[in-house]
This record gives sequence, C-alpha cells and structure tokens, in this order.
Amino acid sequence: MAEGEFVKVAMVEDVQPGIPLAVQAGGHKLAMCNIDGEMYAIDEMCTHADASLCDGDIEGCSIVCPLHFGSFDIKTGEALDPPACVNLKTWETKVVEGEVHVRIN
Repeated sequence: MAEGEFVKVAMVEDVQPGIPLAVQAGGHKLAMCNIDGEMYAIDEMCTHADASLCDGDIEGCSIVCPLHFGSFDIKTGEALDPPACVNLKTWETKVVEGEVHVRIN
C-alpha cells in the first residue's frame, strides 16, 4: 500500500450517526464517526488508557471514553476532558459512490 493512499473501510450506511464504528485500514485500528452526515476517522484507542473509543458515546462532536470518561473532539482529535490529555490522530476521509475511504499515511 502506497503512502497517502485512500482505502475503503466501510459503506456509508454502516456508519450510523451517533454510533462509532470500529474499522481497520493499513494495519491501523480506527473509529469511524458520522457527524451530521460528514465522515470522520480517529484512532480507535483512547490515549489515556487501553480502552476502545468505539465502546464510548458520541456527544455532539466529541467522543467519550467508556473507561475514565475523558473526551476528544472527533473533528480535530483534541483531548477535551481529563484524564485524557494527549490528542488522538485524525485521518482524512472521503466518500466515493457510497463507500467511505480513509487516507493511510
């Protein structure tokens, strides 16, 4: 896989609003999020503890870790609430003919 290549990770209908979807792309575990019809990809694991953000809740544009309730901005990856203090990586996405693609770099 070439650096910067977009890879298909899901169909649009698989990424329901308010429900993070765990996907894998290029060996990376990601959480796909649908915010007002826009697709966002962030690292799946909380930066504070070993917990899947896909088990957490989406509240507006943030995702809340199910373990210690730290939260992150889905659009920017910014850590918003303690104990989370390290930002998440975000991944560029695009939708092509109903398929959600993520740029792997």
